[in-house]
Amino acid sequence: MIFSALSPLLRNAGLATLTRDALLRMDPETAHGATIAALRLGLAPQQAHKDPAELATRLCGIDLSNPVGMAAGFDKNAEVPLQLALMGFGMTEIGTVTPRPQAGNDKPRLFRISAAEGVINRMGFNNEGHDAAFERLRGLRVPAALGVNIGANKDSADFVADYVLGVTRFADLADYLTVNISSPNTPGLRNLQADDALRRLLGEVLSARAKAKTRVPVLLKIAPDLDEAGMDTIARVILDTDLDGLIVSNTTISREPVTDMENADQTGGLSGKPLFDLSTRRLAQMRQRVGAMPIVGVGGVHSPQTALAKFEAGANAIQLYSALVFGGLDLLERIKRGLVAGVRAAGKKNISELVGTKTEDWAAGRAELT
Repeated sequence: MIFSALSPLLRNAGLATLTRDALLRMDPETAHGATIAALRLGLAPQQAHKDPAELATRLCGIDLSNPVGMAAGFDKNAEVPLQLALMGFGMTEIGTVTPRPQAGNDKPRLFRISAAEGVINRMGFNNEGHDAAFERLRGLRVPAALGVNIGANKDSADFVADYVLGVTRFADLADYLTVNISSPNTPGLRNLQADDALRRLLGEVLSARAKAKTRVPVLLKIAPDLDEAGMDTIARVILDTDLDGLIVSNTTISREPVTDMENADQTGGLSGKPLFDLSTRRLAQMRQRVGAMPIVGVGGVHSPQTALAKFEAGANAIQLYSALVFGGLDLLERIKRGLVAGVRAAGKKNISELVGTKTEDWAAGRAELT
């Protein structure tokens, strides 16, 4: 419906119609739909040059031209992975997709906290289901790493079985799969982060992966709201498996960074700039626990400095999404230029040489942005 209504406008006026200020005047979910519509029409700028050698990255056996990805939640239904890759993202993660189509929670369910450049969502895994995403991805060639973020239907009798269905369906289409057990908007989902539940989940998911034609890397996306014991549990469980990596982190249920701000009392997960400190500390703390296991850092990346900090905290690659709401589509290019500058300023040749250089400081809460 949104796409149909906006198509004539977008074709006639181009992406200039969708400036940051114009989008911020729209209802948040309408603005998101307008952005997807513009991308589907091919109105986003395409990267005109190759990524610098300083950004070349290998993640879970996947070669990336750069380590900056679009996080899950933006392209829920696999409508624009090609367009995002052409914009210059090194990886693009679609979903979260569930086996059956799901309407999600009642609207309104997406809220800006403009004063803090934050976003609260309680979308509830709204998506068109496996079949729709599969048909869009089948035969598609994306010049970036394609991730599929899989989840469970809210009314499923067995969440684990839903994840197994996701692996079975997308293992031969995706460059990697993300097992999302950290959204706060599906009741009971985060319980899968507990010891026995996580062992069963990963056991069945990785068993399903073993039956696929190709050994697709599987990553686990965790919450930033874990305490020390929770992080210990996850590390202990995953190190006993052949899981390929972690994504740290999803949104937070904490409101500490946005207390008393407009919309801060809305239920759901908080993302954007206010999430940066918490998610980056959790990233560093998980790096300490899992050794050399690949980690994708996500949460609060909103500038070249915060992007660089994720690598220093221990990330091998990063993702962003909410910051684009306030920073505009050119934020991606600014971040990549900033990463290259950071590598050169440190006297290094590649971004990988900065990974984990400040893990201890970030884990202890001592680090500061430079």
